[in-house]
Amino acid sequence: MLWLALHFPLLTLEALPLRQSPEGSSACAVAARGRILLADPAASSAGILPGQKLSTALGLLPGLRIFEREPARETRALADLACWAGRFTPTLSLAPPAGLLLEIGGCRRLFGGVAAIVESVLDGCRAQGWSADWAVAPTPLGARWLAQAAAACTLESIAALAPALAALPCTVPGWPTDTVARLESFGLRRLGDLAAQPAAGLHRRIGNGPLDDLLRARGEIPDPQRAFIFPEHFAAGLELPSRVEFAEGLAFAAQRLFAALAGWLQVRQGLLRACTLHLTHDDGSLSALPLRFGEACADESRFLRLLREHLSRLQLAAPVEALHLTADEVIARPGASAGLFEQAPNGEGAAACIERLRARLGDDAVQSLVLYADHRPECATQPRDPASILTAKTTSTRESAGVSTALGSAVVSMVATCAAPRPLWLLPAPQPLAERPDGPHWHGPLQLLTRGERLESGWWDSGEPGGIGDIRRDYFVVRNGQGQWAWVFRDAQGWYLQGVFA
Repeated sequence: MLWLALHFPLLTLEALPLRQSPEGSSACAVAARGRILLADPAASSAGILPGQKLSTALGLLPGLRIFEREPARETRALADLACWAGRFTPTLSLAPPAGLLLEIGGCRRLFGGVAAIVESVLDGCRAQGWSADWAVAPTPLGARWLAQAAAACTLESIAALAPALAALPCTVPGWPTDTVARLESFGLRRLGDLAAQPAAGLHRRIGNGPLDDLLRARGEIPDPQRAFIFPEHFAAGLELPSRVEFAEGLAFAAQRLFAALAGWLQVRQGLLRACTLHLTHDDGSLSALPLRFGEACADESRFLRLLREHLSRLQLAAPVEALHLTADEVIARPGASAGLFEQAPNGEGAAACIERLRARLGDDAVQSLVLYADHRPECATQPRDPASILTAKTTSTRESAGVSTALGSAVVSMVATCAAPRPLWLLPAPQPLAERPDGPHWHGPLQLLTRGERLESGWWDSGEPGGIGDIRRDYFVVRNGQGQWAWVFRDAQGWYLQGVFA
C-alpha cells in the first residue's frame, strides 16, 4: 500500500469565516485560555508564536485579530475535504485534528503516477483556499509524521522510509509534553536516537505508546486505518468571510461546495440531475437557486459553468452571508466501455449547450420538439423538456426529436424526412398573402415549384378550445423573385404562407 498524507497546518484558522477587519489588518490568530494556539504567516512574521500569552501577542502586534477556536467547523471542513478527495481514491481516512490519509497505491496508474496524483491534489487544495503539507510513504503513520514535518517527499519503500523517519525530531508525533521533555532529558531529540535505544528500558521509563507508534510508522507492526464513510446524501454548508452583495461574487465561494460534491459523486458512482444552492441573507431571509442539468453528470467544471450562467442573471434581494448546497436528484452511474483508441474531444455536447441556453434565455425559451401523428403542420410537433429527450436513448415508438429555440416570432423545428419537402422554419400562425391578378405575392410574384399536396384532416377537435379544427389545404413549394423558397397553401379563404426554407 502507498499512502498520501495531507496535513492542513492552518485548518483551525482557514475553517473560520475570517471577516475583514475595519482597520484592514490581515494578521490573524486563534487563542484559548489567554494563550495563542495558532497564528497565520502574517502574525508569525511579527513574532506571534503558539503558546504565547495573549497580552504579549497584542503588545507585539496591536492590530492582531483574535478568534476563538471552533472544533465543530474544523470537523465539518475535514469531512468536506474527505468528500472532495474521493475523486482520487475511494479508500481514505480522517487523521484528526488536521489531516487526511489517501491510499493511492491502487490508483496511481489511473492518474499517470504518484507525482501526477500529488500535483492534482495540491492544485485542488490551493483552488479551494487550503494550505497543505504532504508526504507519500508505505505506512500511514510514517506518511502523517513526514507531512506534519512538511517533508514534501515520496518514499515508496520501507528501506527509504526508515532514514527519513530517523531524521525527524521527537516533537513531530505530537506525544504528550511531559513525554517529549523526558526524552530530551535523556538526550533523545530525534526519532533515530529513540530507535537506537534498548526497548526494555524505554518501556519502563516512558511507557508503551511512543515505542509502539514508532514501530507502526516503520511498518514493523500493523496499523489498520478506519475508513471514512461517505454520507448517503450530500449536503454541505459554508459561511462567507464577508457579505456578498452581487450574485457573481458567490461563484468563488461555492467552488468549495461543488468540489466536495464532485468527489462525493465519484465515490458513490452517481450522476447529478439537479441540486439546489441555498442562500442565507444578512437580514435572516432565505432563498434558493435550483440548478437542473440537461443530462445527469458528475463534472465539477460543468457544475461551475452552469452556476455562473445562473448567477449572471440573479438579482440578490439582500447581501448573502452563508451558502448551503444539497444534491436533490442523484442517479446511479451506468456502466460504459471506454474507447480502445484515444478519441479527439467533440466539444461540450448538446446537453451542456442546452443548459447554458436555458440559463441565459430562460427555461421556456429553449424547448425540444417531438413528432406527433398529425398531418396538420401546426399539430405535427409537441414541446417536451429537453432533458427527457437527451436521456431517452430508445423509445417504443422511435420518436424523432430536435431542439428548438424561440427567437422572435419564428420557431425552429427539426422534423423527419417526409415524402414531400418540408421547411425547417414554420411561422407561429399562417400569414395571409396578398393576391393580385397574376397570383399571390410574397416579396414579389410567386413561381410554383411543385404540384399541389392536399392535406385534409382534423375533424375530431373542431369543438375543442384552441383546436385548429378540420382543414382542407393544397400545399405548394414556391420561389419569389428574390430566390427565396417558401411553403404556401391555398384553402377556401385564399393563399397563406406557412413556412420558409433555410
